[in-house]
Amino acid sequence: MTTDSAVHPLAALDALAARTDLITHHAAAVRTSVELVAGVRPADLRLPTPCADWTLHGLLTHSIAQHRGFAAAVRGGGDPAAWKVGPLGDDPAGEYLAAAETVLAAFAEPGALGRRVPLVEFGGEFSGAQAVCFHFVDYVVHAWDIARTLGLPVRFDDRVLAAAYEVAAVVPGGAARTAPGSAFGPEVPWSGGDGLDRVVALLGRDPGWRGH
Repeated sequence: MTTDSAVHPLAALDALAARTDLITHHAAAVRTSVELVAGVRPADLRLPTPCADWTLHGLLTHSIAQHRGFAAAVRGGGDPAAWKVGPLGDDPAGEYLAAAETVLAAFAEPGALGRRVPLVEFGGEFSGAQAVCFHFVDYVVHAWDIARTLGLPVRFDDRVLAAAYEVAAVVPGGAARTAPGSAFGPEVPWSGGDGLDRVVALLGRDPGWRGH
């Protein structure tokens, strides 16, 4: 773990945002996921993903809702309806792109990291810095999920992966990982030199998972 164990996890995320270009790293993660989704074909939507119980269709509807929910929350919205998952239309890639652009624009607004952000799905109010950390690490992992589902390569800059690992390292473990609806599963044993595999294994994905 790269953070001081005496530091509260949320304070560690604020500190990470203060000393790194986290908005740029976050945008890189989201835009990588957009590039992967751009090539999705209708038949791909039925494919299983590394996310337990989700096909690619389910992962995309979840992600679109999360992008919209985070964007609304960064702008002060606390309405749970903003997080509602809806069906995909005839242009999944276009829907995904539009939702991704919404959340990128929200976090890029001046002063966004210093705001208080009501994340209703997370059960409370957080700093903008903490909120962007949550969304950032989720889309490093979900970009990997999408790539593995489609049998495509995915790479991130080492600085992006270093920041993602710092966020992943403060995600609670133990019983929280096995509770219904948990975003991440128990840590998976891992060895090797790939920084992205290290992040996804820490958050409960099997780096050896292959969909194709």
